[in-house]
Amino acid sequence: MLTPAEAERQIIDHIAPFHREDCPLVTAHRRVLRSEIRADRDLPPFDRVTMDGFAMRADSIAGGTRVFRIEALQAAGMRAFKLGAAADACIEVMTGAVLPEGADCVVPYEETERDGANVTLNQEHAHLVAGHAVHRRGSDHRAGEILVRAGTRLTGREIAVAASCGQGVLTVTQVPKIAVIATGDELVEVDTAVAAHQIRRSNDYSLRAALALAGYPNVARYHLRDVRHEIEHLLWHIIAEYDVVVISGGVSKGRFDYLPGELDRQGVRKIFQGVGQRPGKPMWFGVSARRTPVFALPGNPVAAYTCLHRYVLPALAHASGATPALPRTVALGMPVTFKPNLAYLLPVKLTSGPAAELVAIPDPSNTSGDFAGLLETDGFVELPAAQSEFPRGTLAAFRPWI
Repeated sequence: MLTPAEAERQIIDHIAPFHREDCPLVTAHRRVLRSEIRADRDLPPFDRVTMDGFAMRADSIAGGTRVFRIEALQAAGMRAFKLGAAADACIEVMTGAVLPEGADCVVPYEETERDGANVTLNQEHAHLVAGHAVHRRGSDHRAGEILVRAGTRLTGREIAVAASCGQGVLTVTQVPKIAVIATGDELVEVDTAVAAHQIRRSNDYSLRAALALAGYPNVARYHLRDVRHEIEHLLWHIIAEYDVVVISGGVSKGRFDYLPGELDRQGVRKIFQGVGQRPGKPMWFGVSARRTPVFALPGNPVAAYTCLHRYVLPALAHASGATPALPRTVALGMPVTFKPNLAYLLPVKLTSGPAAELVAIPDPSNTSGDFAGLLETDGFVELPAAQSEFPRGTLAAFRPWI
């Protein structure tokens, strides 16, 4: 069987990039940027006053002038006034205003005493130099500088930068249409009566929620019973209509696990089936004739949720053109023994050690069906199959839950 890293590599090698589109800035949050954002002018675009006070010349202060004559009031949003030629000239300015022409520093209100149209500098603050309380033009970024790179998933920070650069429309990755399919005769909808031999659907709800939180909100849920003709009919329509298909259950070796055979009949080429890991060993991945990726995850809730985070979300990010998010490295907070010759995807709680390092406390669920066992965990670590004993302090790759 493949290792998790090999399975991930095969998925990445076979998944096609999603298309791009132009998106209004107001709805661009959580989208993946496909073209860089550059500063359209210097930032700040002018010498900006950073404190309420009085704009004047530092040379006048250095020359001994202490009493200044107020010539005008310069507020934010006003065109810049020109400071008079006299050594005692000053202009009252507000935070955010353009620094008046000819001035090179600002003395804050609290460092002065005002008497009508005159202002006197306090003696202890008579040492101010050029540039005081002034945010110089271009001191943050120069016109043409790349501020946000393609591949960034947009948050409020990037949206603010785009707005400040006049980018009302951004080129982003199209949001893929994703079908999430729960399988099995034992499943019933959450709001219907449930018999003793039945269980309520949860996988399609949890997978849809995680996908939406990860930035893929266009998700539809379906349920396939273990009936050949129903699987054949609905699966054909889903594969034809959606950009990504995520199935939970129906891919093991049971007599009623018809999905692998039906996927093959419908032209979905199997790339692999089976990964050397626990949970999630039966995982299946293939690609349709029109390059639709099909992920068939195990039906057990913990296994399905773990495989979504280990394989599906990274694959969607890659197809979206997102900058890869590398897993963090954490240290095990207690020893772990795992005898099977499989990679162990172990749920953990995160805490910090004495040197502020990230420490992972193992918190495995009772079984791969015990989804409630994940509630107190933060994600999972991946322990390699090459060893069975992992002492406290062992470093491991950590992936967070969405």
